[in-house]
Amino acid sequence: MSSDVGEHLPNPTEPAAALRIIVDDLSGSQVAALLTQHLAEMYDNSPEDSVHALDLDALRGPNVTFWSAWEDDELAGCGALKHLDPTHGEIKSMRTASDRTGRGIASALLEHLIAEARARGYQRLSLETGASEYFAPAQRLYVRHGFEICAPFADYVEDPHSLFMTRTL
Repeated sequence: MSSDVGEHLPNPTEPAAALRIIVDDLSGSQVAALLTQHLAEMYDNSPEDSVHALDLDALRGPNVTFWSAWEDDELAGCGALKHLDPTHGEIKSMRTASDRTGRGIASALLEHLIAEARARGYQRLSLETGASEYFAPAQRLYVRHGFEICAPFADYVEDPHSLFMTRTL
């Protein structure tokens, strides 16, 4: 007799289902829940004055475009692009759903954001992430996609809890 325990759990070594990345108006409950989790983890892993993640209202701002990534009807992740100036954009709110990590979703989202930044004519794309060990997977992702450590940009200031990264497009 075979056991069916775990048969329906996603296998992280299997490729992700077809990923659909769409501009999102941030009105859905799945997106709100993922962003609530994202903000909570940022506050759990960084001092309050070092958390630069945007809440729902800020992500709805006129200078931000937000995308959600879906596998069938399940939210797989999200990311946003903030317009800093005609040549410079910032990545915000990159997040993969907890049950979908390690399947290439973050890379697909990041590649989408880089392509959109190029299409907008940006010459540079930057981001801020945490500096602690908790943020090491995100840091490795960005390095794999050509980002390098840089000085603070836009309105950021030096912060031992923040790591600033950029890449030329």
